Amino acid sequence: MMEDFDEIYEEEEEEEEDEDRAAEEQLLKYAPDPVVVRGSGHVTVFGLSNKFESEFPSALTGKVAPEEFKASINRVNGCLKKTLPVNVRWLLCGCLCCCCTLGFSLWPVICLSKRTRRSIEKLLEWENSRLYHKLCLHWRLSKRKCETNNMMEYVILIEFLPKIPIFRPD
Repeated sequence: MMEDFDEIYEEEEEEEEDEDRAAEEQLLKYAPDPVVVRGSGHVTVFGLSNKFESEFPSALTGKVAPEEFKASINRVNGCLKKTLPVNVRWLLCGCLCCCCTLGFSLWPVICLSKRTRRSIEKLLEWENSRLYHKLCLHWRLSKRKCETNNMMEYVILIEFLPKIPIFRPD
């Protein structure tokens, strides 16, 4: 009897999520194209550059202060500055020992790279909740194809969120 109730409850949740997703997609269809902040560093490990471009994009004029943008990018770059040198060292060690370990020596750098991405994603979520969602902007780390070659790179996407009117009963 309880299993049937749980099953119905899960189906209702899935239907609500599908409706919410469809409504969000409909709203995002009319939003402007996101702003792409590309990596500008000299070192890239598994698609993640050692720093992001801190030049203020003109598409954000009137949406966010240039100082706030620069402070957010500097926080992300600070996180990269702390973690990427360790990743590079492990990558070099992994490459040197790769033949002897049948590739298992690359496992630590893969895990460290994933941890670096997660820490940047958490930092961007904190930035979103602190400031950018209030300004109808959403920052996220996204994997994109490079413009110059067939490689993949991580970029920061700044998406414009639709302004949803809040209806308050009188």
